[in-house]
Amino acid sequence: MTIKAYGAHAGDRPLEPLDITRRTPGAHDVQIDIAFCGVCHSDLHQVRSEWAGTLYPCVPGHEIVGRVSAVGAQVTAYGLGDLVGVGCIVDSCKHCDDCDEGLENYCDHMVGTYNGPTTDAPGHTLGGYSQRIVVHQRYVLRIRHPEAQLAAVAPLLCAGITTYSPLRHWKVGPGHKVGVVGIGGLGHMGIKLAHAMGAHVVAFTTSESKRAAARALGADEVVVSRNADEMAAHSKSFDFILNTVAAPHDLDAFLALLKRDGAMTLVGAPASPHPSPNVFNLIMKRRTLAGSMIGGIPETQEMLDFCAEHGIVADIEMIRVDEINEAYTRMLKGDVKYRFVIDSATLAG
Repeated sequence: MTIKAYGAHAGDRPLEPLDITRRTPGAHDVQIDIAFCGVCHSDLHQVRSEWAGTLYPCVPGHEIVGRVSAVGAQVTAYGLGDLVGVGCIVDSCKHCDDCDEGLENYCDHMVGTYNGPTTDAPGHTLGGYSQRIVVHQRYVLRIRHPEAQLAAVAPLLCAGITTYSPLRHWKVGPGHKVGVVGIGGLGHMGIKLAHAMGAHVVAFTTSESKRAAARALGADEVVVSRNADEMAAHSKSFDFILNTVAAPHDLDAFLALLKRDGAMTLVGAPASPHPSPNVFNLIMKRRTLAGSMIGGIPETQEMLDFCAEHGIVADIEMIRVDEINEAYTRMLKGDVKYRFVIDSATLAG
């Protein structure tokens, strides 16, 4: 079927209206009419070829929510009209150790929601800046939030799981002191989730003007990281730091804040490398510097259910699809609180 979408034909071209093709649902497929799609920094990196290997035409978007409009004969978990989501994964090998453990995000053959290999035309996956998507049922997620919150649920499919997964993996909970570096699309979710898990949350920002906003999100304390005295006051005191900043910066300043056996996990993905950290900051206190990438399908469902139970959604600004190029410009300036979401109905004109 041919549907309307928004994408780019080259890294130096603006996004524009496109007509794309979706496959007819197979036996295990779920067809979803997209209601809203969040705008992730990864979308911008990929569509502008800041990350290598972009295939064109590129239709970004991996924070997808909508309603089921058709199901294949073998689909049992979903029915017509169900509220569902699709995140960053639309396929994987389904039989490796990672897939068997529900960690499809680490499968060597994971297929991303856009720019991944597929037998569908045009030979690579096309994402959620579109009217409709067809996905194998394994990678579809149930949404239990009220429908009125649906647009603000969309960013949970990437920003939510990207921050939830490391918080869960490092067993964050009551009695833990947790830092969240950066108060953007990822960071604002990290603050909300760590707070809901019962941790004492300290938000780090380079901007004095974000103090009140960070507290409103659930931070117990706010540190302006440019202020050496404020940073020194927290030396060797954190159990865990979630670093969401997607630009190269000095990691040592934050590693020094970890207590013995503390860990800092990087979830921001800069287009160029961080300066290499000082090894002594790691070995002297048995600290860990780690990374984490989104989450598997079972954990993403767990995150969605946790957020529904705790009333957690993203803070969003709704845009029309034809405002996406302006939104990218604003996103680069940090001029959004905290996630743009496309109203997919505007694709129709």
